[in-house]
Amino acid sequence: MDARLPAGLEAKAWIRATEAAGGFAMVLHKGDAQAGTIALVTLEGSPGAEALCQLWERLPQADGRRPWTATRTQDPESKQDFNDYIGRRTANDPDLWVLELTIADAKQFIGNFAGEG
Repeated sequence: MDARLPAGLEAKAWIRATEAAGGFAMVLHKGDAQAGTIALVTLEGSPGAEALCQLWERLPQADGRRPWTATRTQDPESKQDFNDYIGRRTANDPDLWVLELTIADAKQFIGNFAGEG
């Protein structure tokens, strides 16, 4: 039996944890509440500076783990390419949840929340 949380519940947990850490979170695409998967778009940076925007996904490993991995980074010169990619992903997988998290040190936050850090 899979011990995985329903996607809708996990999405709410990510949002609450982000806000509790002083960040901001919102749902960019709402997937299936039970069987969906989650992808995270993180924005981090200091005010007035160009924000680092990355897409994080769980990638299966040979040992069975599924760690969060930054799979794509937005090119500041071509922001639309990143947005188009997210659009294609949600069109191909309507069950996918896409959450946007504006948080300091996204890698550390994700690792800590997911128990990987």
